Amino acid sequence: MRDGAGRIGAHGGAAGLRGRHRDPVRRSPIPVRHRPPGPQALSPTPTVLTGPLAPHGRESRLARWVLRLCGWRVEAPGVPAPQGVILVYPHTSNWDFVVGLLAKWAMGLQLRFWAKDSLFAVPVLGRWVRYLGGVAVDRSSPHGMVGDTVRQMQAAAARGDSFWLAVAPEGTRSLTTGWRTGAYQVAVQAGVPVGLCYFDFRERVVSLTRFVQLTGDLEADFAAFAAYLGPRVGKRPTLASPIQPRRPAP
Repeated sequence: MRDGAGRIGAHGGAAGLRGRHRDPVRRSPIPVRHRPPGPQALSPTPTVLTGPLAPHGRESRLARWVLRLCGWRVEAPGVPAPQGVILVYPHTSNWDFVVGLLAKWAMGLQLRFWAKDSLFAVPVLGRWVRYLGGVAVDRSSPHGMVGDTVRQMQAAAARGDSFWLAVAPEGTRSLTTGWRTGAYQVAVQAGVPVGLCYFDFRERVVSLTRFVQLTGDLEADFAAFAAYLGPRVGKRPTLASPIQPRRPAP
């Protein structure tokens, strides 16, 4: 996952997260319409989903307590469908992983993320990565990373299982020219909703309340992403990459 007044790590450990005591998980009233995976009609701008929510899984009281102790809160009403993609922004610090993992546990969400397939060959490490939600990426696959993930998502839908893929589309903590588009392509090809999640270190909030159905128009969709996520402040604001498709190096 991906960083103000609430800086993490300034004094090390949990002190870097500490702030005012607040309820870490706020039940937002924003509802989201359930849509099963499948091709969707194009529209000029992404459609903000409204309607009933799928319930969270089991929430961690310990994660809630740690977040409250550190002054952070989580806004997350639920997810609109059993399958989808979550784009996390901005990603500018290693502390994003700590905050994101605590938020995931506090919300009770079962999230997946891409990980190198070689990691799963290491006995202990592989089991830990899989436990956290890692999905092996086989770069030699004839279908490619996007195609394989779409197939896994469709298979999960056929079984009636949940499959939400969380990705930090910047792909790095360093400043780049824009976002990688692999996760975007997964959402378009699978026809699933996209959740826009942000880590705001100024407000000390992790928010997952906006879900949209993409148009398939890259420029229009990214303009909507930028309008919503652009104002958010990461741990190191100068390292936040612009919200636009990454262009290949000349």
